[in-house]
Amino acid sequence: MDTIRSLQYLVRAVELGSLSAVAREHGTTQPTVSKAIAALEDRLGVRLLERSTSSLSPTVQGLRFYERSKGVLEDYAQAVADARGETQAASGLLRVNAPVALGQFLLNALVQEFLAQYPEMEIELILNDRMVDLVEEGVDVALRLGSELPPNAIARKIASSPRWLVAAPAYLKGRARLRQPEDLTAHDYIRFAWLSTGGMVELHQGERRVQVQTHGRYRVNNALAIRESLAMGGGIGLCPAWLVQDLLASRKLTRVLPGWEGTTQDLSLLYPSRRHQPLRARLFMDFLQGRFPEMAGFEA
Repeated sequence: MDTIRSLQYLVRAVELGSLSAVAREHGTTQPTVSKAIAALEDRLGVRLLERSTSSLSPTVQGLRFYERSKGVLEDYAQAVADARGETQAASGLLRVNAPVALGQFLLNALVQEFLAQYPEMEIELILNDRMVDLVEEGVDVALRLGSELPPNAIARKIASSPRWLVAAPAYLKGRARLRQPEDLTAHDYIRFAWLSTGGMVELHQGERRVQVQTHGRYRVNNALAIRESLAMGGGIGLCPAWLVQDLLASRKLTRVLPGWEGTTQDLSLLYPSRRHQPLRARLFMDFLQGRFPEMAGFEA
């Protein structure tokens, strides 16, 4: 059995969801592809794909094997290139996951810049705010904000952003001036929904730290909606600098209690394995690590 060819068939079957599509891509027949994958399953003693008359999907074991197989094929391609004295090209599809606000506000433009540098690359950018399983969902690189990462995550911190209390001048006009963190209790506070800490806010000024229980009538699970609500004068919020620095520069927002800050927000890259990282993933991560610390609102 041609193991490399069988792995190629399996990987593309998972990605395309069709044995016929794999056959067309490789210039062979559907029975040939099916027989090769069946032989691979027999050799492993594990069912890798669930087949029906209308669909094809990987089993749990198949997903795990698919992820490892992609790495094996990447290593094989690099070994062939090295043996031939060639330079491996950055090509193929890269699946990237990121929080919605970060993706819309900053990452989308960076992806376009990266693709312009590597014309043989493709990127599929999936934006959501939940913590995805990189292996099960076939994600090559994920970007995550904050320090709460999965316990088994392989992560690389690439930048951080200070968090400041901000509000629109229109909201602050006519209200009592805030002189200390405890004054926040008398104001409308806009925050991210579903926070484990609820309305409790921790602030620091040098070595001094305080916790304040804030109150507000509006909570939302989208950072861009929080940004817009604050600019509209809806209340006070604690935001990372990258999200509001342009509004501060244009004076649509102003800092509240400027001597106080919240916990710094880290930006990390997550990836499924230290081994078998394709060249395209390594190049993309290195690109982001070089670009994000240079962006307004971020620092190394």
